[in-house]
Amino acid sequence: MNDRIAAVQGPHGNEIGGGARLYGPTVQAREVHGGIHVHPASAAPVRPVRPRQLLPVPANFTDRKSDLAALDDLRAAGLSMIVVSGPAGIGKTTLVSKWLHSLSSEFPDGQLYADLRGHAADEPVRPAEILGQFLRTLGSGPPPTDSVELASLWRSLTADRRIAIMLDNSFTAAQIRPLLLGGPGGLVVVTSRRRLTGLRMQGAGFHQLEALGPAAGVELLTRGIGAERVAEELPSAHRLVALCAGLPLAVCLASARLATRPRQSVGALADALARNAGGGRLAALEVEGETSVSKALDASYEVLSSGTARLYRTLGLLPVSTFDAMIAAAACGESPEWAERRLDELVEANLVEDVGPDTFRFHDLLRLHAHDRAVEDDADAAREEALRRFCDWCLSTATAAQELLTPVQFTLPRIYAHPPHLPLPFADEVAALGWLDSRRTQLLEAVRLAAGSGWYDTAWMLVDALWPLFLRLRHYADWIEAHEIGLRSARQAGNRTAERQMLNSGAIGLGAAGRIEEALAWYGDSLLAAREAGDLRDEGQALLGLGACHREAGRYADAVTHLDRAVSVWEGCGYPRGAALARTTLGEIALATGATGEAVDCFARAHAALVAVDDPHDAARALVFLGRARVRAGDYQEGTARMNEALAVFTGSGAAFWQARTLEMLGESAAEHGCGKAAEGFLARALALFETTSPADARRLRGGG
Repeated sequence: MNDRIAAVQGPHGNEIGGGARLYGPTVQAREVHGGIHVHPASAAPVRPVRPRQLLPVPANFTDRKSDLAALDDLRAAGLSMIVVSGPAGIGKTTLVSKWLHSLSSEFPDGQLYADLRGHAADEPVRPAEILGQFLRTLGSGPPPTDSVELASLWRSLTADRRIAIMLDNSFTAAQIRPLLLGGPGGLVVVTSRRRLTGLRMQGAGFHQLEALGPAAGVELLTRGIGAERVAEELPSAHRLVALCAGLPLAVCLASARLATRPRQSVGALADALARNAGGGRLAALEVEGETSVSKALDASYEVLSSGTARLYRTLGLLPVSTFDAMIAAAACGESPEWAERRLDELVEANLVEDVGPDTFRFHDLLRLHAHDRAVEDDADAAREEALRRFCDWCLSTATAAQELLTPVQFTLPRIYAHPPHLPLPFADEVAALGWLDSRRTQLLEAVRLAAGSGWYDTAWMLVDALWPLFLRLRHYADWIEAHEIGLRSARQAGNRTAERQMLNSGAIGLGAAGRIEEALAWYGDSLLAAREAGDLRDEGQALLGLGACHREAGRYADAVTHLDRAVSVWEGCGYPRGAALARTTLGEIALATGATGEAVDCFARAHAALVAVDDPHDAARALVFLGRARVRAGDYQEGTARMNEALAVFTGSGAAFWQARTLEMLGESAAEHGCGKAAEGFLARALALFETTSPADARRLRGGG
């Protein structure tokens, strides 16, 4: 290298000197003696995201100073749980969101939010569902299926954390108790239309939220329609606020209607509300004895364009807590652009809430109102069509994801009542898996809806389409529930092939969740059904499952008997992929029993066959075991090379569980080879991934069983 440097270029060719900006590694010197070595900076470690899930506070938040001060007083008294109660539409959610946002610095470990839907049209959310949601958010991965273990893990995970939790729309004290934190450093704030006095036993403090006073109500109206308009009709403004019973929701909706009709007088709307004696279903449900909410909702609904009113009614039917333009378009049989324009109108009218990028939700009263209007205004056939379109879109999109993620997996034919013609929301495997995971709750609701509506083929096909989600991300509770529904639906549909498919894939989930005896029963039913149908391919699948369960239970002789039979059946019917999967499990048994040479042979044959049929995921599974077996046979370099090759495949596909398993094997191999520091690094990385994919494996790796 020259010993005199005038300029050194950065990594993007930006010449240094003459006042130019500098980017990346840079050297500027008069003289240099010897070599220069530029080492790229290591990527900064990814910090875990601290959840900040609180809903945004509307810009027109008004008054409530005394209520905010009351909450401050309860907090200052050292309370770790506060219940804010009051009638529907009173502004509980907005008040608590405003208050907790102001306390964000006091809770460095995050702020969680859950809508318990205590007064929704369907059943309130089960505490186990919320615990699973929270645990995944905090990085624990798929939660346990046992409710006692679930609650125990939640308490352990939150024992030392300073987090705030908002439990919105609660119904009973029993719904809250399992969600309480495990330590004293956090805060739980509950909103409910009921007082929930039973929570006094847990040391809760209480604040009852009252209606807005006349002045605050008029101020809220002013923010919606302008000071000049209110000043011109101040008595009518006071009357309108009184007709809204001081409920912020009702006042906001009334102002939204006036804003869309700038020439309508405030008095005219007040007169219209006073004349409207009907309350619809909302009044029949005795929403805190108030009917002004339904009047305001009807008034706001009636000024919507016909297409937007139709979308509003349709969204009220769907079994989803949030929705986007694609769901709206699918349920209405329209384009995404059509849905986006009408969602904008609903947001503008304060009939839906914008809670994130292309994500919307109903206030629970609005959902009831939208549902009631659909029942009143739409024919039975129209409502059924909207729900069927929603299910068909879920099925079509999930099937497209399945084809990307597991193209070699045997898939039964799909049928649609209303084939959707909408663009896919993903373009590659990683995005497809991300879509399945982010829409998991919605997809499971579609499964329940289809089964409950008697669309049995749609129900089991949806479950079948979710196979990559269950296989890659291992949400065991969802996996099992979905297949229980899918199995019943396949039987109701009289489809024996689908029944066997549900038995096999459901049994895999049961076995993976540690419910071995139940898995054996499902595989046994599948084996009988396959033999009755003369289906050798399904017979081999059942035999493979039975062998895997016996291996998991430590009954190696029984496992080998079933697995050898599976290989024989599959080779006899010309299904090399199945035979390779069985050989992979046989190799695991050989490795566990010290038959290293036999293990190497099984894994090598399985890997070659899976590569030949273009099954990269299972080929990588065989490869990582092959690498481990070669290490055990004394070839450390070759074995670790194969394991690292498999790790690259799992990393590229987003298969986090198998990344963790591979890292664990690399760690074990390094430890056996005397590379203690490297072993610690591998095992630490494996543990971090297990925490988010398999808590049971994380506990095992930590030495907790």
